[in-house]
Amino acid sequence: MRPPPDQLKQRLANLEALVEAGFEPFPYRYEKTHDAAQILEAHAGAAPEQAWPEERVRVAGRLVSLRRMGKVTFAHLLDESGRIQLYLSRDATEQYRLLKKLDIGDIVGAEGTVFTTKTGEVTVAVERWQPLVKALRPLPDKWHGIKDKEVRYRQRYLDLIVNPEVRDVFRTRARVVRHIRRFLEERGFLEVETPVILPTAGGTEARPFKTFHNALAHEFELRISLELPLKKLLVGGFEKVFELGRVFRNEGIDAQHNPEFTMLEAYWAYADYQDMAEMTEAMLSSLVQELTGGYTLAYQGRTIDFTPPFRRLSFVEVLREKAGLDFDPLDLDRLRIWADAKHPELIEVPSYKLLDKLFELYVEEELHDPTFVFDFPAVISPLAKKHREREGLTERWDLFVAGMELAPAYSELNDPLDQRERFEEQARRREGGDEEAHRVDEDFLTALEHGMPPAGGMGLGIDRLTMILADQPSIRDVILFPLLRPRAPEGEGEAPEN
Repeated sequence: MRPPPDQLKQRLANLEALVEAGFEPFPYRYEKTHDAAQILEAHAGAAPEQAWPEERVRVAGRLVSLRRMGKVTFAHLLDESGRIQLYLSRDATEQYRLLKKLDIGDIVGAEGTVFTTKTGEVTVAVERWQPLVKALRPLPDKWHGIKDKEVRYRQRYLDLIVNPEVRDVFRTRARVVRHIRRFLEERGFLEVETPVILPTAGGTEARPFKTFHNALAHEFELRISLELPLKKLLVGGFEKVFELGRVFRNEGIDAQHNPEFTMLEAYWAYADYQDMAEMTEAMLSSLVQELTGGYTLAYQGRTIDFTPPFRRLSFVEVLREKAGLDFDPLDLDRLRIWADAKHPELIEVPSYKLLDKLFELYVEEELHDPTFVFDFPAVISPLAKKHREREGLTERWDLFVAGMELAPAYSELNDPLDQRERFEEQARRREGGDEEAHRVDEDFLTALEHGMPPAGGMGLGIDRLTMILADQPSIRDVILFPLLRPRAPEGEGEAPEN
């Protein structure tokens, strides 16, 4: 919403007064010499009323407090590193009278020397100052901040200004990505980029977003996974590749799902899913150790222990135990009868998807500490290699933490005949109305027919991992600009939010 007319008018008048006094309204640059944290750190523990007149500093940032007291003014300036107090006096500060034309939220530059106040607060005694940007809209009320989550997501820039802990979340996210990238590169993995727009989105079961390319006169899809192009690179001769990239799934929005999110996918030729488990365990435990100094952290009031080795469970056995089944869950006919009696709310769920739904109902929430669930059924794992010992299963694991699926991994299916059969089965499901199943990807099959080496592959959700490491309850809290329903134009009422 626009600020009240009187407030906007006053701020515009203040801007005009500063320009008339000779200040440039929106200067091109300002030379900073220090940020707030540097100054505070350099003088941490200093006694009250100390001064360093020889130390000249130039700082810049946003005014977040302003207390005019006649001949002196105190202010707090906020930059990326934190906030620092400014002291301005009529006797020592140039154009002191024009300070009354500044408003909370303005961005200013200030030059002066450093001292500590009677209470020991490190402060810049300002001699010269310069307005850099006049804020025409006010900041949220300093006492109440932004309580409305939707406003915080829509106007993340305000959230970052008034809630410094939010900036810490995204610094943590950057550290997570940096550690993962370094970990993989040190082990010989090559970072690559693959297409976002594809003729057919594949690699998992999900509804894609569709788009139309005018020049090619063809409908395309946004990728739902990074998998298939990366596996083509294994065909081409690369043996260790990874990508950190955005994927898009046309699905609902909740605490664990956003239609646009970030995935890591890594593929390792001549390895299998056991190798990927060992590597993932080492990557995540070392990441937690780097962030916390140990292997444990708090998430939503509970402790999570990333001490290796992580717990390992069997999909079939843990589902049988937790659901109280007295038969093999892979017997889909018996599972259908049991589920229809026990869970009528799942009656519309296709039989092959019951395994996934029941696992979610009975098992997932109990998997708090990092847990590998091994050997998923083949009917819900279309791209994983058949289990080398047990029929009906695949060499696939999923890693669960805090009740959330964090990372799946496979011994990758590289038999083009088997892959074609599974694609054709998906195509039949699609014809039967399953919008998450996909068409046969002939381009990928052609690549497999040229020969892909045995390989292990792993995908890791960066957003969910950051939720856990930054102790945030929702995926929207770790995405800078989460997807929201477009807001109605001002004056037309608000569109309902999801």
